[in-house]
Amino acid sequence: MLHKTQGVVFRFTKYGETSIIVTIFTTLFGIQSYIVNGVRSKSLKSKIALYQPLTLLDLVVYYKENASIKRIKELKCLHPYQTVTSDIRKSSIAMFIAEILNKTVKEESHAQELCDFIITSMIILDTHEKTENFHLIFLLKLSRYLGFGAQFVNEVLGGRFTDEAIEKIIDQLIKADYTDVISMTIAQRREILELLVSFYADHVETIGELKSLAVLREIVS
Repeated sequence: MLHKTQGVVFRFTKYGETSIIVTIFTTLFGIQSYIVNGVRSKSLKSKIALYQPLTLLDLVVYYKENASIKRIKELKCLHPYQTVTSDIRKSSIAMFIAEILNKTVKEESHAQELCDFIITSMIILDTHEKTENFHLIFLLKLSRYLGFGAQFVNEVLGGRFTDEAIEKIIDQLIKADYTDVISMTIAQRREILELLVSFYADHVETIGELKSLAVLREIVS
């Protein structure tokens, strides 16, 4: 049966000589795997851009409940990125977000709300200039959709100690929207990032090592 849905590409893996299996988080069905034939062939290679992580898509898909791998009938880019792929700071944030989503989003419940949140967040990242704190606010907002969102600073810290200035900034971040201006030093931003990653590790067993974290520390400061 055919369904219209929106989605966010999480990842893809090569399949055979010219095909891929792409994992897309959809508003209707949560995480789904689709086989896309021939997209790595010379004649269709330009289409592979549509399956890069965090690409936002409008889709028409075939859905059969018991099928582990499904097919896409039609797709188009919902929001072509203008700056995320060209701005090194934004691309570093996007790489980090993609890794976080792949390690934390597992369930299909609340797919509509979570997918809408991710789509809206990525469009804001693409269209706004001030993004130095975007990843910190994103982590706090995402945690609410994952079921362990913090309302108070001590919930983020989880018994870890920091100074009063950091606590005040975390309190601001918990209440903040992406466009809010929150002043902090490079050292404070890096420390808060480490605290938030530890906060996630407290609640998500599969978080493991974040390969994108080292790049993010250096670029977004």
